[in-house]
Amino acid sequence: MGRNTRKRRSSLANKAIAASAALALGGGGLIWANFYASAHETNSNSWKNNTKAAAATVATISCPDIGQKLTRVPRGARSSVYKELATLDKQITEAYARLASTRQAQTKDANFVQNAILGPLKQKRTAVIGRIKIDFKRVGAAAPNTLDALAACTGSGANQTTAGGQNNNGQQQNGGGQQQNGGQQQNNGGQQQNGGQQQNGGQNNGQQQGNGGQAGNGPVAADFVDITKVQPNVQAKAQTQAGGSAGTFTSSCGVNANKKFNTDNVIVAPGVTNGAHHLHDYVGNQSNDAFANNDTFAAAQTSCSNQGDKSSYYWPVVRIQNGTQDFDQNNDGGGKEGNVGQIQQAKQASIKFVGNAKSKVVAMPKFLRIITGDAKTLTNGLGNANAHWSCTGFENKVQLTEQYPICPQGSSVVRSFAFQSCWDGQNIDSANHRTHVAFADAQGNCANGFKAIPQLTMRLVYNVPAPTIENGQIKNAYAVDGFPEQLHKASTDHDDFINVFDENVMNQMVNCINTGKKCR
Repeated sequence: MGRNTRKRRSSLANKAIAASAALALGGGGLIWANFYASAHETNSNSWKNNTKAAAATVATISCPDIGQKLTRVPRGARSSVYKELATLDKQITEAYARLASTRQAQTKDANFVQNAILGPLKQKRTAVIGRIKIDFKRVGAAAPNTLDALAACTGSGANQTTAGGQNNNGQQQNGGGQQQNGGQQQNNGGQQQNGGQQQNGGQNNGQQQGNGGQAGNGPVAADFVDITKVQPNVQAKAQTQAGGSAGTFTSSCGVNANKKFNTDNVIVAPGVTNGAHHLHDYVGNQSNDAFANNDTFAAAQTSCSNQGDKSSYYWPVVRIQNGTQDFDQNNDGGGKEGNVGQIQQAKQASIKFVGNAKSKVVAMPKFLRIITGDAKTLTNGLGNANAHWSCTGFENKVQLTEQYPICPQGSSVVRSFAFQSCWDGQNIDSANHRTHVAFADAQGNCANGFKAIPQLTMRLVYNVPAPTIENGQIKNAYAVDGFPEQLHKASTDHDDFINVFDENVMNQMVNCINTGKKCR
């Protein structure tokens, strides 16, 4: 449900909340700072320092993303399997909270993380995997024999991924011509890339330092880069060829002025409250929550000016971590899970459907669901990452995946998304919500018999104050909401779409795109 009011607290209360949130979720940033620094000292207690250093490197928890491995799930088992996958996410969230709140215990016992957190988590995950296998058997299907090997989780550093840059589904993330170069880790004036930088022993503008961020789970200084110091990395888009489709269709749906928020995700966790573990902005369809179905969507109101577009467009909110909190500071998916700071409303939210450089497009099927990007890149690697961060005036020069831009004065932060534009011609969704759609290659070709559909592109513009970096620390950081163990990395940005266009309007869109017109 949307919330139309936000209570503000006094500055004293804000400081108290920030401190308590940091201690609860950040595990005592000052303790982290002190023992991280001591790991580099040499003295007679070096064995103690080695133990502390070992504990300090466990910044977060990394668990195999079982949902992405399940490319085939029998339809009769999907509802129960999706609920079990949501349970796995909840278990990871709870384990991360325990990891973050026991930093002192970790410095005293090098085996604490394994014995008290990772071991019990494996047992819980094993039980869930067992139930998933039963769900398969219940409908007469054999469960993948690789699931049992996915139960164990590991501790990882703040800038460590477990999957490297591998592409999980063989999809080229070209974002409609924008090259995904991983956001290139820039020099950043010599910032350390360890996610556990030495601290100054205090709160910095309301932000508890340690693992970074106001709530202790990111971002850190290394997650930001001065965009004026980044070399151009955007390559030219493919030219539309004879037989291609160069038209566009724009839908104006507002910027969530209705304040419709929730922490659900009906695509990946239908029927599960707080299935996303972070807050979403919604435009378009006004009835999207965990319990919505196709009938709900069809009967809903829409924020789009074209009433034939009842599609749902939703994405994680952006917050400024400036020491204050928002309405959800004590809620699941909000402050209780490390998503803190002032929610920012986009000043512009542009929704445009574009064509294909090589072929005409066909109509999207009604209720088609597409997720672009990956909310778990710290775990999964960058194979499905599709984050694009830039600044106004730089969009045709620089696009970042792994870092947030620091924009110069007069320039605004821009998030952009280019969705998958090839469809298998049959399914409105798939078991892992990816394999029914794919990206075209750099020339516009759809592989494996897939058909070109109108490509959804979105551009969100924000007026956020430019963060500053002083002594290796970030002040007034901004970040997207995310799963707490993903440490608010820029690469975790993602976007969701459910097609609820009226059939006539969809046909109008296809005609406009295929005939080279610009329509609204």
